[in-house]
Amino acid sequence: MMDRRAMLALAAAAAVAAPAKAATAFKARNVVLVHGAYADGSSWSRVIPHLQAAGLNATAVQNPLRTLVEDCDYTRRILALQDGPTVLVAHSYGGEVITEVGVDPKVSALVYCSARAPDANEDYAALARTYPTPPAPLVRSGGYAGLSEEVFVRDFADGLDLATAKMLYAVQGRISDELFQARVTQAAWRSRPTFYQVSKLDRIIDPNLQRFMAGRMKAKTVELSAGHLGILTHASEVSDMILEAARA
Repeated sequence: MMDRRAMLALAAAAAVAAPAKAATAFKARNVVLVHGAYADGSSWSRVIPHLQAAGLNATAVQNPLRTLVEDCDYTRRILALQDGPTVLVAHSYGGEVITEVGVDPKVSALVYCSARAPDANEDYAALARTYPTPPAPLVRSGGYAGLSEEVFVRDFADGLDLATAKMLYAVQGRISDELFQARVTQAAWRSRPTFYQVSKLDRIIDPNLQRFMAGRMKAKTVELSAGHLGILTHASEVSDMILEAARA
């Protein structure tokens, strides 16, 4: 019969071995998160703890939102710091960034969260105009623009409590007048495993446009009863999709 000391030693050994076994399930140990327009890296604040708890290295890019080229350069610099296969994840406008940057050899999979996913040289604005778009008047000043507090809280942060919505409004990333004029020159989703999270209640990017882009990419798709910031209101489900991509 095994005595108590032996049983405790066996249990301790199993506890040590379990994380190691779980770690081998991930083909990518790194995740780089790219925020969208009218936001910053804090929009990933509820996803990051889930990824870290699973043993992944998560890093959020802080894009200046001046030009697509510059945002891609910022993302490439963070990608260069990763020590192996990496999942690129994007929200909203950030989808353009990972579509361009995702051809990097380090990138093992792409995850789009209520995100733009244009094809190479495609006019995304023209594509979006073929779907219903709610009015989102911008407040402009000095060549940059942001959402009004009313629109931000009601439409952009739909589903969040008022205090959180107002906090995110306070750290809103202003976009340059030229940010949305550029087009991606390549479509990484044509050569990488791709995942897409559709927000069924989105007031910023029409849900049917999201479904169209996900279908065109042949992405593994998850639909959530979420507004545009599903990455915050449904962080657990979004994180589960990212973990699946890390295993791809």
